[in-house]
Amino acid sequence: MKTALITGSAGLIGSEATRFFAAKGFYIVGIDNDMRKYFFGAEASTSWNCEQLKKELGERYTHYDADIQDRSAVEKIVKKYRPEIVIHTAAQPSHDWAAREPYTDFSVNAGGTLVMLESVRQYAPRATFIFTSTNKVYGDRPNYLPLVEKETRFEIADNHVFSQGINESMSIDQTLHSIFGASKVAADVLVQEYGKYFAMNTGVFRGGCLTGPNHSGAQLHGFLAYLVKCVATGTPYTIFGYKGKQVRDNIHAHDLVNMFWHFHQQPRPGEVYNAGGGRESNISMLEAIGVSEKLLGKKAAVTYKDEPRMGDHIWYISDLSKFKSHYPEWALTYDIDAIMNDLCASAHRKGLEQV
Repeated sequence: MKTALITGSAGLIGSEATRFFAAKGFYIVGIDNDMRKYFFGAEASTSWNCEQLKKELGERYTHYDADIQDRSAVEKIVKKYRPEIVIHTAAQPSHDWAAREPYTDFSVNAGGTLVMLESVRQYAPRATFIFTSTNKVYGDRPNYLPLVEKETRFEIADNHVFSQGINESMSIDQTLHSIFGASKVAADVLVQEYGKYFAMNTGVFRGGCLTGPNHSGAQLHGFLAYLVKCVATGTPYTIFGYKGKQVRDNIHAHDLVNMFWHFHQQPRPGEVYNAGGGRESNISMLEAIGVSEKLLGKKAAVTYKDEPRMGDHIWYISDLSKFKSHYPEWALTYDIDAIMNDLCASAHRKGLEQV
């Protein structure tokens, strides 16, 4: 039986990939030690999702409570299973948190990725290696685009080369990345290099906002999931700067994992793709609050702070044309309306379960 090794298997993208590839007939080996709980507290723990996966998949899923920084443990797992595909989603995902513990952030994001790459090179060199990178590799460069302030959002000038979204030509140099962005840049370049230098089937996917109902959203990570949870539960939500008009493109976990599947069918070693909702699926914070209030029938408890988070994007929409040109059979199946409906329905359902 074909085997897929998935790191961060109980997280948003990892769990989606686990279910997706299991449905494709793969035996799944998951690595996840719930460091999200350490990063963001008990509310962000992914243990519930891990238990759900074990129940759903039974003997088709084997879980390892291992740390991707542990070279010996990872090597043993890769050597034992020699997977056909490795989907590396485990990471420290917050630029705010990274500043608190830079050593931990870099060790997990860059060091852990190196451990994964080298283990795969040694024991499964023909495997497809998928890496979930981030748009933060571009630093705050998007903030210097010619942006126009509108009633509920910022937008880019209509005649700009990036009017349909930011493509992979944007430079990652001479820009403020945050410590998190820097560690992801290091991992991003490593994955490219293993593809080019060692001829491995590596692919880099620079995500915009990744979302879906299985996201354990927290204030420091998981914009839409956390916002919807706050509105649903009456928890105060804080907007940091830019009048709440900052725009994010959001891609549903299913659509991102489907990108991985298409790449796996015909890998392009060392390739890089921007992976977000693009022009079909984007929203500002003000707009997201309004939609959440309407769908949940509740008023959001919102506070505002003038100072934005350091390096936070004012406007970011991905241009997906490169991936679509390489894999024309792929398309988004969730637009922003479908994503908001999915998140709000999930929040309502979870609320009923807790009553």
